[in-house]
Amino acid sequence: MVDYRYLGRSALKVSPITLGTMMFGNQTPDDVAFRIIDKAHEQGINFIDTADVYHDGKSEQTVGKGIKKHRDDWVLATKFVNSRDPKPNKGGYSRKWVYETVENSLRNLDTDYIDIIYFHRAVFDASLDEPVRAIADLIKAGKLRYFGVSNFRGWRIAEVAHLADQLGIDRPIASQPLYNIVNRTAEAEQLPAAVANGLGNVSYSPLARGVLTGKYNIGEAPGADTRAGRGDKRMHDVEFREESIEVAKKVAAHAAAKGTTAADFALAWVLNNQLITSAIAGPRTEEQWDGYIRALDVKIDADDEALVDSLVATGHPSTPGFTDPGHPVEGRVPRSAAGSAQIIPLSRTQRVA
Repeated sequence: MVDYRYLGRSALKVSPITLGTMMFGNQTPDDVAFRIIDKAHEQGINFIDTADVYHDGKSEQTVGKGIKKHRDDWVLATKFVNSRDPKPNKGGYSRKWVYETVENSLRNLDTDYIDIIYFHRAVFDASLDEPVRAIADLIKAGKLRYFGVSNFRGWRIAEVAHLADQLGIDRPIASQPLYNIVNRTAEAEQLPAAVANGLGNVSYSPLARGVLTGKYNIGEAPGADTRAGRGDKRMHDVEFREESIEVAKKVAAHAAAKGTTAADFALAWVLNNQLITSAIAGPRTEEQWDGYIRALDVKIDADDEALVDSLVATGHPSTPGFTDPGHPVEGRVPRSAAGSAQIIPLSRTQRVA
């Protein structure tokens, strides 16, 4: 039986595992993707996640075909903001882009509505009120049901929630942070800020893009059929670090003694946090999906929690001083570089106040 949970303060219920589809439309052949989607549906999984930029919309297209026969059973989430097009209004926070990207996603997904659209990331030099207003209008038009935020710091989660209140619209219902054993920084403020403001946490990368399977070794070249071996840029920027590989080996040994796998243990550990509503599990193969489902039966006890705490302190990454280069810290703007600094503008409602 699936333990469906309310997503934030909304009345929407979702499964504790979200089917992530970043591999669909590329590394995962469509026939395999369709089998995974059908199997997940049979298993009671009702939450599926994609994005407009995953393989230039091909992931959305595969997802749309895969869920079509059971469309209304699925809580379908996609994202906007990012773009590979260098033109100035192809991406970002403008009303123009919000409308364009939603229409593009509706076509790719071959659906009349999107259940949740996420801000994919923060844009430091643009205010939030314009896209929030645009999303509210699209919700009123029936093209969207809810919205959420991804990779937002705690203060920005609170800002968008309070902005929604000021505009007289519903608050976002979901926050999507990076969260796993080797990167626990979300615990410091992202997870509690989301809960305090009525958002459910739908975390991503529970296996640290494969590092927490324990298959990598320090000093050895990764296998050609692995994500690291394929030269995945985000993985090498964020997860493929010696400290994380060392932690993964210790987690694997502990999991084996417990009678489970490192991957199952790592996902179960994420789900054992009461502040997590659902975790996104993104398979490349059907076998990987079967492993994710097994994690629902893994019980994490006090000894397991203590083991992880001894390896990576709560609120910290495995590597002291590490910051994700894709989501930089924005709290220092040197005056000596003020000419090129990006200053965060106040929202329109703040300016009026």
